[in-house]
Amino acid sequence: MDGITNHPTRHIQKKYGQPAVIYTEFVAVERLDIGDPAMLNDFLYDESQRPVIAQIYGHIPARFRRMAVMLCELGFDGIDINMGCPASSIVHRGSGAGLILTPMLAQAIVAATKAGVADWLNGATLRDDPGAPPQLIAAVEARHQALPPAYRARRPIPVSVKTRIGYAAPQVREWAPRLLESEPAALAIHGRTLHQGYRGEANWEEIGAAAELARGSQTLILGNGDIRSYQEAQQRIAAYGLDGVLIGRGSNGNPFVFQPESAAPVDRYRYLHIALEHARLHEHWISRGNPYRFLSMRKQLGWYARAVPGASTLRRALVETNSADEVAAVLQRYFDHRLTWEQDQKTVLSVCA
Repeated sequence: MDGITNHPTRHIQKKYGQPAVIYTEFVAVERLDIGDPAMLNDFLYDESQRPVIAQIYGHIPARFRRMAVMLCELGFDGIDINMGCPASSIVHRGSGAGLILTPMLAQAIVAATKAGVADWLNGATLRDDPGAPPQLIAAVEARHQALPPAYRARRPIPVSVKTRIGYAAPQVREWAPRLLESEPAALAIHGRTLHQGYRGEANWEEIGAAAELARGSQTLILGNGDIRSYQEAQQRIAAYGLDGVLIGRGSNGNPFVFQPESAAPVDRYRYLHIALEHARLHEHWISRGNPYRFLSMRKQLGWYARAVPGASTLRRALVETNSADEVAAVLQRYFDHRLTWEQDQKTVLSVCA
């Protein structure tokens, strides 16, 4: 999720939720063309997050091939092509869910990405790319050298696709077979059309139809949309013959969603301690020295606060913070107030007794 599943968020989700696989934010392949050094910040990860998949988007196959070589060199465990983003600025360029209208181009993009992985296996590196700027090459090579030996090795990594059930209306029976012809390792399908965006309910019947179309192929089918618990995920997998599900918005402020309900903390205030841990990681990796970059952390803080008493008041205070220290101060005031309130309640109960 753009602006959300950054390195600190993924670290927290893996630490507390242990999802089976985790994806980066989606990154435009065009950023390699312009040599954007900030691009590597979006591809930050730590070893605890494995298996970690790099998610990319665009509409020019040659750029996917070049990007695939770099992602292999960075040590990722897979590459996912986003063909599902409904943002108009992306769709109008023929990227994201816009590719649903151009299935031949979508197939060419999958083929080009696979070709980039093959280039890596045959010895290619980003240094061989004449369009890559020297500073980017140096940064990628430094990251590569810092990898554990097993991930510095030239190993084949899978290429997958994430998409939607259709453009204006469900069209899984026309769209999914075209993608399956490209033989992606996995096909994740969000149960809404592009026109729906994130409105309405996800159509799991259409996701199930895709699973039926893929039966007998080597492609895994993953469902996506409105999953709010581990139990619900297991139910969807069984009901629609899926190989797994992806959880996106359901994990906001709740890394334990990837685990059975029994794994969630009994103490709901635990989420606030995790929120502060998350804020400190965000400040270290993203907003250090630049309070403006802390803004993207504010909404995450609000999500963590949902489960506690006085959530609305706490959220209003958290979304005005500009640093982890300010978050700590807000939470300290909240806990001090909570302690005073609980003591008052005990006094009242004692008098009534």
